[in-house]
Amino acid sequence: MKNSDNPADPFKKALTEATRALADERELNVTFSADPSGVTGDTMRLPQVSRRMTRDEILLARGTADALAMRMRHHDAATHARFAPSGPMARELYEAMETARCEALGARDMPGALSNIDARIGADAEKKGYAQIKAASDAPLSVAAGYILRQAATGRELPRGAQHVADLWRPFVEQQAGETLADAQAVLADQAAFARLARRVISDLGYGDQLGEDPDEPDQDDGEENAEQEEEAGDNQSRDQDDGEDAESSPERSQEQQQDERQAQVSMDDQSDELLTDEAEMPEAETPPDLPPPVSEASPDYKVFSQQWDEEIRAEDLADPAELERLRAYLDKQLEPLRGAVSRLANKLQRRLQAQQNRSWEFDKEEGVLDAGRLARVVANPTTPLSFKVEKDTEFRDTVVTLLIDNSGSMRGRPISIAAICADVLARTLERCSVKVEILGFTTRAWKGGQAREAWLQAGRPAQPGRLNDLRHIIYKAADAPWRRVRPNLGLMMKEGLLKENIDGEALEWAHKRLVRRAEARKILMVISDGAPVDDSTLSVNPANYLEKHLRDVIAMVERRRAVELLAIGIGHDVTRYYERAVTITDAEQLAGAITEQLAALFDSDPRKRARVHGMAPLRRA
Repeated sequence: MKNSDNPADPFKKALTEATRALADERELNVTFSADPSGVTGDTMRLPQVSRRMTRDEILLARGTADALAMRMRHHDAATHARFAPSGPMARELYEAMETARCEALGARDMPGALSNIDARIGADAEKKGYAQIKAASDAPLSVAAGYILRQAATGRELPRGAQHVADLWRPFVEQQAGETLADAQAVLADQAAFARLARRVISDLGYGDQLGEDPDEPDQDDGEENAEQEEEAGDNQSRDQDDGEDAESSPERSQEQQQDERQAQVSMDDQSDELLTDEAEMPEAETPPDLPPPVSEASPDYKVFSQQWDEEIRAEDLADPAELERLRAYLDKQLEPLRGAVSRLANKLQRRLQAQQNRSWEFDKEEGVLDAGRLARVVANPTTPLSFKVEKDTEFRDTVVTLLIDNSGSMRGRPISIAAICADVLARTLERCSVKVEILGFTTRAWKGGQAREAWLQAGRPAQPGRLNDLRHIIYKAADAPWRRVRPNLGLMMKEGLLKENIDGEALEWAHKRLVRRAEARKILMVISDGAPVDDSTLSVNPANYLEKHLRDVIAMVERRRAVELLAIGIGHDVTRYYERAVTITDAEQLAGAITEQLAALFDSDPRKRARVHGMAPLRRA
């Protein structure tokens, strides 16, 4: 066997085998990459180790491998999802405590692994400057809660920066949730019990309103209510029967009662006529005015302080043609290394779609195109009638696809570049297959509130104002626009200062309204996002789940109406808790493959195959 020239290869091989053993996954693929570490399917990505094999590189790789392996070994995704909170802050706390549980549980069996994880935590704390912060508010509460729980479960001192963060937050955490955290050691091995404890800790820390529904609470049972209604109906029926028996036993009294009832009815009718006359004589000015239409069809309670500065704008109106060409060239240059892989994916999608465009016919029709293959029967027996055939319509020819791309600041860099090139491939490929494509983007016009917030301040800061920022909805490509004319528009996503905050609910409702107005028989809406809706100015003066609740309401409306097929792709963020059909990817480079697989499955004629797309949550019956 030929020896490798890279001195780091033996270390990588040894770490790979140790990681497989620790994770109890013999088929696990371990790669070393400069991309963010994580696990996708059966592949684990670890930090790169150079030929120099510095001490810091080795400790970071070993610590990351041990932490990810422990989570794979001790973590059950279904249990985790069952108890997961719905709000963003509660979700962060929940994730941090579950990570600390897995690491502490693994350290019971393999204490040496905890030293490796300490090195990873120390490197991460040093990178984020935790040792230099002065106030607790400068570090995330979720990070501190994970540190405190880990220290309580293992009894081990944390690295310097992490210990500093834990000490800053410890008085608050122990005052609010100290008694609950004291029980953590006893439930580490039971993930469901620990998840219940984590939810109690989140509630103790003041984020109980973000927990969502209690998974342990049984479904509401209407049996008792139905029994009461049946009992009341039975009582009424028995009373009616008793009244009938009394009437039969004393017919004279019954006639008197009937006479009295007729007189009372006449009196009530007279009063009703008088009331109607009075209402008819009321002046029109006293009629209450009509209420203004709600801002959102999905959630009538959703409010917007002002829509005066919202805009729906074409991409070419946000930059001049020369700048768009320059930005497009920059985008192409950034994604040159991916061009080969993306082209292969585009060809794969096109082949799968065009394979379904092959002609299929219905035979033995009384009219249509003459079936030449059956003329021999007519020659052999002239009394045989001519046979005709009719071409079947393909399922997806009359189709439009909308790609709604999150243009928030957190997408800056590689994620937005990958999203842009995937939109490019999607538009070119589907256009060749006679499927129309619309590409939309959503962001805000300003950070932390724009002119709407200024107007709110001038109005005296009224309570519960609703959304407090100016929307910017961008049309990169209209469904009817040919791709060759709008190709430079996607370069706009590379423009500095364009990506700001994201209000997903209103953007999704906007895209849905555009789609339902289309004449195509089939409409598909694909959302690409990397997180929950966030707008600081809105969330600072409204409930913490205000934008998230509206997003859920809009999704429920879209899925209930069924006029549009909705699916989502989350980049580094779990969007399955919002969308019924969704897939989450941890690496932006996987986006092209995810789009290809989801669309190819959507166009599959077998609905069961659509539900078995790799990584997609199974479809649930309505």
